[in-house]
Amino acid sequence: MKKILLFALAIGIGLSSMAQQAYKIKIDTKSQKKIEKQAFSVEPIKSTAITKSQTKAKLVIPAADRDANIVTIVPIGTAANAYGFSGSQNPIPVRPDLNTVAFIHRMGGDLDPGGYSGDMGYDVSMDGGQTWTTQAEFWVAIDNEGGTYFKDAGRYPSAGIANPEGGNGPYLNFYFPLLWDSNGGWGGYGVGVANLNDPTDATRNLITYDETTDLMISVPGGYGLSSQGFMVGVDDDYDVDGTTYNGALAVTTGVWNDDAMDYLYAIEGFDLDLSVSSGSADQKVAFSPDGQIGYICVLGNDGEAEQLSGYSNYYPIILKTTDGGATWSDPTFIQLDGPDGLGGIVYNHLTDQLIADLFEPPVPTREEISYTTAFEHDLAVDANGNLHIGVLIGPTGSDPQSIISASGYTAVVDIFTTDGGTTWFVEEMGRPNTFRGTFGDISSDNRVKITSTPSENKFFFSWLDTDIEDAEDNDRPNIWCRGFDPATYMKTSNGDGDGPTNVTLFSSGMWQSYYGTAGNFCFTNENGYNIPFIFQEMDPADPIAPVQFQYIQDFYFTDADFTIQGINNPVVPENNLSSVSQNFPNPFNNETYVTVSLNEGSNLSLEVYTLTGQKVVTKDYGYMANGSHTLTISGTDLTSGVYFYTVTAGENKVTRKMIVE
Repeated sequence: MKKILLFALAIGIGLSSMAQQAYKIKIDTKSQKKIEKQAFSVEPIKSTAITKSQTKAKLVIPAADRDANIVTIVPIGTAANAYGFSGSQNPIPVRPDLNTVAFIHRMGGDLDPGGYSGDMGYDVSMDGGQTWTTQAEFWVAIDNEGGTYFKDAGRYPSAGIANPEGGNGPYLNFYFPLLWDSNGGWGGYGVGVANLNDPTDATRNLITYDETTDLMISVPGGYGLSSQGFMVGVDDDYDVDGTTYNGALAVTTGVWNDDAMDYLYAIEGFDLDLSVSSGSADQKVAFSPDGQIGYICVLGNDGEAEQLSGYSNYYPIILKTTDGGATWSDPTFIQLDGPDGLGGIVYNHLTDQLIADLFEPPVPTREEISYTTAFEHDLAVDANGNLHIGVLIGPTGSDPQSIISASGYTAVVDIFTTDGGTTWFVEEMGRPNTFRGTFGDISSDNRVKITSTPSENKFFFSWLDTDIEDAEDNDRPNIWCRGFDPATYMKTSNGDGDGPTNVTLFSSGMWQSYYGTAGNFCFTNENGYNIPFIFQEMDPADPIAPVQFQYIQDFYFTDADFTIQGINNPVVPENNLSSVSQNFPNPFNNETYVTVSLNEGSNLSLEVYTLTGQKVVTKDYGYMANGSHTLTISGTDLTSGVYFYTVTAGENKVTRKMIVE
């Protein structure tokens, strides 16, 4: 009875928020909601006579000649169909110190004739992605019980590369949901390790809803493996049949044991009230380079963030560890919008024209507009233990937890902290033209991923987008990528200016990078930063047909590519300078305004610089009392381009970017 009342309350909150919406969105504006249930796939039932694929691991050696201006793409493994390679998981673990990259996937396809799609295998390269061993099968589904699917058939896998001192590795540490059929078709996990030198040296562990735990597990999105070898997986405690969130995250942990030559696993519930959003949209885990500081982040609505104008959104909710995962903090949230939101979103996400095109008159003020994350994200933690969240942001749609997905309204951003999570900033990486591609009964959104340098001081954000003129759906995707250096606030240039780079332009993956995703780390060598990408070659009209996975071998950024500066948002300590807003409007050609809040009176000044550091404007306001002050910047004497303005109050400074049209 309690669950029924809780679900009814959640529905009531949603209806109430819709009834109280203070502004109206134009009816022809495109919006999207979360995909509610992962598709299984509809291949024929596996025969009990099939026990193991007999295909030998295949070594792929790429051709030596190539056009230097086009990335080299080499085929790796295959799978029975397009189901099971979603955007929420982490299937490409990379260990730069071992020069190793792997890819975990379901079996079947042209390289595994007669193989079953519920069996699991890996492809691995131990020379930085140059040559590959493929179709190394380590998990065979055997538990049929006369049902439609084998109960231990795997889907949607994540993995890391572990190299414990007491083992014979390196190992693939794997974690994936099973078609256990005790929770809406799901209800189990397959976990363990597989030797990357010998797939027959693999362990097999089951965590199931009906035997091991009362947590209703289904399809987890969160997976992290620290440098100390501590594994964390995160799922919602969610009743798939009853579409009810049960008030907790299902957190699986694993620790290497020398005697067992395996990981020892445990699962427990972390209480988190997400009844407003009926669970999370996505879960992620990441650790700092030393493995001590880690974060669990979910996209959800726990009722704590201020909800604007009657709209209901998703936002990041964070749990933090500082002791390598032994203990975790209570959840905290990031306010995206409103007067207490992130200035780069509130004041800089939408231009005046986009606002006028989106809302019915009278249009809301910028502080009244509700923003939401989309439904997938990724995490990385820098060398100082500070979290970076790669996610798509856009205005909230009329339906609860929906996003306005029309062209121009969403942006891939880095939401990051520089002080361990007290203060948050946002940096835009690019604006996709499209949002979701649908292929039969499966779909793929932009799939934002973060790839880090081994020292985790630079981050590369990648996503899928269809850039064909007049395209409305993300059904002919390219892979796009942009680098960000938070220490210098420099971003990579696409060659034409301030924008992301089209990775697959003019390659065999152009407009065909279906389900493209990136590794968690890049390789570094004399050529720069080599980012591993994988996509699947598939027939978009027939997702049940076999697929071929493709690896992008030589996409690089160099230090010289970091030429475009981002918004410099240094930490403002608790002193006389409380806050400095993003200028509004931005871009501008006449006048723009900056709001400065002082905790106490001080001398106040403003300076404007060009990208090359030339000072072009100086204003000294003298002593200003505590409170809020609006400063005016005139663009009449400035040529078109990008500038920086610096506000100084006493000994404290804040610098932000502005654009003059």
